[in-house]
Amino acid sequence: MTINTPDTTQNYQIRLLEQRDNAGIAAIIRKVSAEHGLTADKGYAIADPILDTLYDVYSQPRSAYWVVEMQGEIVGGGGISQLAGGDSKTVELQKMYLSSALRGKGLAKKIVLMSLEFAKKQGYTRCYLETTADLQAAIKLYEKLGFEFIDEPLGHTGHGDCEIRMLKTL
Repeated sequence: MTINTPDTTQNYQIRLLEQRDNAGIAAIIRKVSAEHGLTADKGYAIADPILDTLYDVYSQPRSAYWVVEMQGEIVGGGGISQLAGGDSKTVELQKMYLSSALRGKGLAKKIVLMSLEFAKKQGYTRCYLETTADLQAAIKLYEKLGFEFIDEPLGHTGHGDCEIRMLKTL
């Protein structure tokens, strides 16, 4: 599917992650993390050992990851996978990162909604996410989409420095 931005001068395509996208999405995650001061020495996604091989994770059953491509370049993405250490009914929204040029255009919302719809079709009944207070725009989006704050972490994400935890019933 192709999505036109409000100024209609650029075309963006949202599509499922392919193996050839690994380096591009890893670079975006690193770049956006650096913009927000999220460093690899902390428990953030930038420190994940799977960062350079995301296709291997998201090509598994009941998982999906969408990338945003513009003129052949990966400029963002996000997806879901069963919550590590969680039950079979809980999915985790993961690695939602968009290049600064894409923010505010509704693409993050579209990816989240696609992820939630996919999760429902896969039989998940809850969607969990972790983030940090540094990402206020993302938190506001999640709240608008029905995620609620919870006190304790779920599962074993390895993101100990993500102090914001949210959950949505699907």
